[in-house]
Amino acid sequence: MRSRYLILMSVLLTILSYSCSRQEFRTISVDVLRDKIKGGWAGKMIGVSYGGPTEFIYNSVINEDVIKWNPASVKNSIWEDDLYVQMSFMMTMDEHGIDAPAEKFAKSFANAGYMLFHANRKARKNFWDGIMPPMSGHPKYNLHADDIDFQIEADYIGFMCPGMPQTSNEICDKIGHIMNYGDGVYGGMFVSAFYTVAYFENDIETIVQTALKAIPEESQYAQCIQDVIDGHKRHPDDWRATWHELQDKWGTIDICGALDPFNIDAKINGAYIVMGLIYGEGNFEKTMEISTRCGQDSDCNPSNASGVLGILLGYENIPLKWKKHIPDIADSTFIYTNYSFNKAVEKTMNYAKQLIVENGGKIEDGICYVKVQKPVPAKFEQSFPNLKAAYRTTIKEDKDWEWKGDWREIEHHQWGMSEIQKVAEKKGSEFTFTFNGTGVVIMGRWDRDGGKADVYVDDQFVQEIDNYYWVMNCGAGFRWLNGAHLFHILDLSPGKHQIRIVINGKKNEKATGTKLRIARAIVYENKK
Repeated sequence: MRSRYLILMSVLLTILSYSCSRQEFRTISVDVLRDKIKGGWAGKMIGVSYGGPTEFIYNSVINEDVIKWNPASVKNSIWEDDLYVQMSFMMTMDEHGIDAPAEKFAKSFANAGYMLFHANRKARKNFWDGIMPPMSGHPKYNLHADDIDFQIEADYIGFMCPGMPQTSNEICDKIGHIMNYGDGVYGGMFVSAFYTVAYFENDIETIVQTALKAIPEESQYAQCIQDVIDGHKRHPDDWRATWHELQDKWGTIDICGALDPFNIDAKINGAYIVMGLIYGEGNFEKTMEISTRCGQDSDCNPSNASGVLGILLGYENIPLKWKKHIPDIADSTFIYTNYSFNKAVEKTMNYAKQLIVENGGKIEDGICYVKVQKPVPAKFEQSFPNLKAAYRTTIKEDKDWEWKGDWREIEHHQWGMSEIQKVAEKKGSEFTFTFNGTGVVIMGRWDRDGGKADVYVDDQFVQEIDNYYWVMNCGAGFRWLNGAHLFHILDLSPGKHQIRIVINGKKNEKATGTKLRIARAIVYENKK
């Protein structure tokens, strides 16, 4: 009787142990893991080259034109910031370790030779001005805090965290706050979580719903994505109807691109990623087409969407039509990096193995045992609560501006664009901008000859600003990109206020002059 009891207990313990083991670990072979990582990087390259020609051409409208794509266009991906910026973050990991502090990543990113835009560029400038992460991405110092920047360069984090959304969130929290805050960080967390889930899940809607649990449900980003899910339920065969609902609710609330059809906000562009995935139903071409036709940042969005499909399908299952030219450039180096496609795959593979083991998993006999992680929402933070743009005004609106000193008016021309600016450089030259609202951003241009100036709000000194900006590899030929938010303040009491900026005659040691260039302002107010 006793021997029967012992045998029964042994069987039960074996079953229980097997059950717990199945619950505690997910398994994926080393070969399949590599194929999926390869598919993720390939998907990014294919998607960004597919949507590249339409980037920010279709703003707040659906692209109904013919999308022209040549399979050889994927070769253009080696010049795309969607890839080389995040590869440069991986290069920092190569040099300083996967757990390097945020300042190491920020330093290499700030001093890299590539162009940066919006939140990234302001983070670079903040770093140069001594504002370190996480404050370099904070809305107090970065009006682009909710922009798309981290969302388009967080893929590598998800790629190296198979089945580990908590781990990806930890890395995203550190890197994302270099350039973003709130919804801007959640964009990267959400995209990264997409990949972590797609390693072990095949159903698109389940992947979306699970990834959504990595960010706080009360965030506007989560609400915007949920609106895509709900819109799909109402209009399962009509993505355009859902697009119009999104545009009506979310299309005009971007703080950075206020009162402009251009919208680089992370959440609306994140919604277009999800639109492609849900309505694309796992079809590679349909997914990219929908994400591209949604407009706005229409190279980044299909790139993220096809990256998810690349992980889900694996490289071998991506249709040949889309990947046939990747072998031609597999060993070509992405600009500003020492990474090729093949090197990116192998480096990502190594980091994935390291993170699997560091997070309680193991690798034995060609099998990765990934300790199960359920998504845990990040801490809630909101960049611009209760804020909306009230109006825009240019320097031509004389009733709002008062000028003293050697100011002269110029018309800046570049690449078919023009802008009226006022420029001064003598110490003591100043201007005053008067407005009604709770906040304002003064816009102008940084450049190599930009100097320093003192800012006063309602006659109280607030800070000194430095208008020097120069990156050797994107200098004179790209000065049109130097349009900048020179100063902003958003927490004033409602009513009449004045911003006064005075050239103080000082300059950065690298600057060649003391100029201050002013173009326009955007005034903000509290939502009613």
